[in-house]
This record gives sequence, structure tokens and C-alpha cells, in this order.
Amino acid sequence: MKLQFWSLDAIFAAVIFGTAVIIMTFVWYSVSNQFSITSGYGVEGMRTQLQNAEARILGSGTPGNWNSFINTSNTATWSNISVGLAMNNSLNLSTSKVFTLMAMSNYNYQATKQALGIGYDYYITISNSQFNLSIGLSPFNKRSMSQQVATAPVMVGGSPAVMKIIVWTNTTFGVG
Repeated sequence: MKLQFWSLDAIFAAVIFGTAVIIMTFVWYSVSNQFSITSGYGVEGMRTQLQNAEARILGSGTPGNWNSFINTSNTATWSNISVGLAMNNSLNLSTSKVFTLMAMSNYNYQATKQALGIGYDYYITISNSQFNLSIGLSPFNKRSMSQQVATAPVMVGGSPAVMKIIVWTNTTFGVG
């Protein structure tokens, strides 16, 4: 009788242990998939958006004189444009386009994300020894968790400068 009782205990314990192993395997697999989405595909998505934004911003935009069609306090005028800051697709930035984008960002930051084709947050700085311009939301004030950065030499008003484009997020998963 004692032998039977022990074997029932062993079977019951094996069932509980097997169930626990199956549950732990499921949880581990789920957490592992979430981690790969966050660290792999999320970063790749940010990197892709950064590359697209850099190409767009360093272009002249569509139409080439898009800034002349913009009313910075009317987002309806922003819908049929593609923002680019360069003159004639060179590395010479148009100060008029830069200041138009800055005014747009100050008026409605979320709408400028659409105009730039960016789903994440962005921050653009253009600087040299004489000036320092910033457009967008700084990741340094918002506790960003992930950033992708591109740097490009540009010319502004005949002076060499450095443009830094940062695409960032303060959420753990994808576009927030």
C-alpha cells in the first residue's frame, strides 16, 4: 500500500513539474520574442526612418520651393509637400526653408513628423561657431530610451556647419 501511495505522489509531482516547465517555456519564448522585436526590429525601423529622413531633409523637398506654399499657422497647407532643406539638392541649406520648418515645428510638432515622414520623435540641430539652431523635441529632456543619429556637413549662408539629425523614442516598443 505504501508503494502505491508513493507512486501516486510521484506521478502527481511529475505532472505539476511538467506543467511548470511548459509554462516557463511559454513565458521564456514570449519574452524572448518581445526582446527581439524591441532590440532588433525596433532599432532597424528607427535606423531606416533616420536614413529616409536624412535623405529627405538633405534634398530640396517637393515642390522645390515648398516653403513658399506654407502658412506656418495652418496645417492644412502642409499636406501636399515634402520637406527638404537644401537648395537644388546640394549641401547648401536654404535659411528660408530652415526657418519655415522651425516655425512649423514650434506650431505643431506632430504634424511636422508627418511632413518629414518620421514616426518616431526627431531633433535636428544645425550649428557652427556662429549659430546653433534646433528643430523638434530634444531627446535629452525627455529621457529617450533609444536614439539613432546621423551627422552631415552642410553650408548655411555660405558658412560651413554641421547638421545632426536624431530620431528617438522614450518608449520600449516601436513607434510610440
